[in-house]
Amino acid sequence: MSFVMADNGDDDNQYRIKEGDYVVLKRGEIFKAVQIQPRKKVIFEKQWIFLDNAVRQLYSTTFEILSGGNLKPHELKDTASPLVEAGTDNRNIVDDGKSQKLTRDDIEALKEKGLKGQDIIKKLVDNHATFGDKTEYSQVKYIKKKKKKYENTVMILKPSCRILAMMYHGREPGKICHLRYDTLAQMLTLANIHAGSKVLVFETCAGLVLGSIMERMGGYGSVIQMYPGGGPVRAGVENFGFPAHFHDTLHEFPICHVNALLAGTLDTSAKDPTAENTHEKQLNLAAEKKQNQPEAEEQGTPEEESMVTNTGDDAGQDVEKTEKDKLKEAKLRLEEKQRKLAATAALLKGRNADGLVSDFIPTSTFLSLIPLFLTSTSLRSGSPLIECFKKLKECGGTVNLRLTDTWLRHYQVLPDRTHPLLLMSGGGGYLLSGTTVATDHSKPAGSKQAEEPAPKRQKLEDTEG
Repeated sequence: MSFVMADNGDDDNQYRIKEGDYVVLKRGEIFKAVQIQPRKKVIFEKQWIFLDNAVRQLYSTTFEILSGGNLKPHELKDTASPLVEAGTDNRNIVDDGKSQKLTRDDIEALKEKGLKGQDIIKKLVDNHATFGDKTEYSQVKYIKKKKKKYENTVMILKPSCRILAMMYHGREPGKICHLRYDTLAQMLTLANIHAGSKVLVFETCAGLVLGSIMERMGGYGSVIQMYPGGGPVRAGVENFGFPAHFHDTLHEFPICHVNALLAGTLDTSAKDPTAENTHEKQLNLAAEKKQNQPEAEEQGTPEEESMVTNTGDDAGQDVEKTEKDKLKEAKLRLEEKQRKLAATAALLKGRNADGLVSDFIPTSTFLSLIPLFLTSTSLRSGSPLIECFKKLKECGGTVNLRLTDTWLRHYQVLPDRTHPLLLMSGGGGYLLSGTTVATDHSKPAGSKQAEEPAPKRQKLEDTEG
């Protein structure tokens, strides 16, 4: 048996923050996705900060925010443990607001002197009259509360589908249809997403579901985004910070062309009528400008008229040149769009997609996409599920259909005080999953006689006469 060992000393480079990376800022339970750019001010929790000093540091590092918004790696100290002897209970403690000797002005003065958050917390503990009478749990809770208020720190994380799902769900849950991260994880698992898959995606979660699928596939396979309207929406994909080769696996296809693709009548070289109308409008606008300019320049001396006329001609030439450039760019964009459409149509013509993931899709559209799948394909949908479930049952060709509800509960796990959190999400939504199978059309539908076994013959005993 032989083996080879290699020195991977430079492997930690992928775990270090680089200029241009997309990162997630975290403070407590608050998240924000930003890009590392030199000398760019970033607003986080009503505070200006610069991320330049975070470059070449490891991800998940906690930084202290200095004066001027600059960052410095934070030296962690154990301030969560009680600093004095704890009491037995809190029965004799009266919350009258007079226990703390330091006033607000005193705390502001400490900040002006340059004291850090940890030092301010120590001063608050030393000047608290009843801190020693608190129980150990109450002391830890008090210090935790003051740390949240006075420690000026931020943690920089590497983006992932879990972190971004938590960020969107905490800040703007409506943008992702209130999709929780545990529900997203079940979607990826039930759809059997893996490297080398060919997956259809129809989503309205700002690109969160699409980016999560691309992350799990690792840049191998094909992801085809089905979209309605003028173009796909994938704003959330940018926050993942994928390498360039990940985007080579991403394709797009308008949902309105699916029926034509299945019927074999899709013409990928057809001109876009919207683009033609825009082209005609731009030509008419340029002609009107050219006609109106001499009429507005009739008054004035001959010299002024000649100067104005020359200026008008130059302006008209510039406008005409600009219009031609715009039309040329529009033509190039249209040709690129047609090329992408033809390439995606070639992928779909094989009708060998491995799965479909959607968060909201009309039932009729969902059923029209099923012919594009292989047999034994995993489906996951968040459309009007009861109607979709009934239609799939009626049409056949699917097995293991399940309509489930997800439920998640967080627990606080601490010595002698483990319990569920009081505030939690009520529900994570419903999931419809199933597997497509090939149907046998050789037997006539509804023929029960062909399926029933032949009746057994009754044995007759020989009798002696």
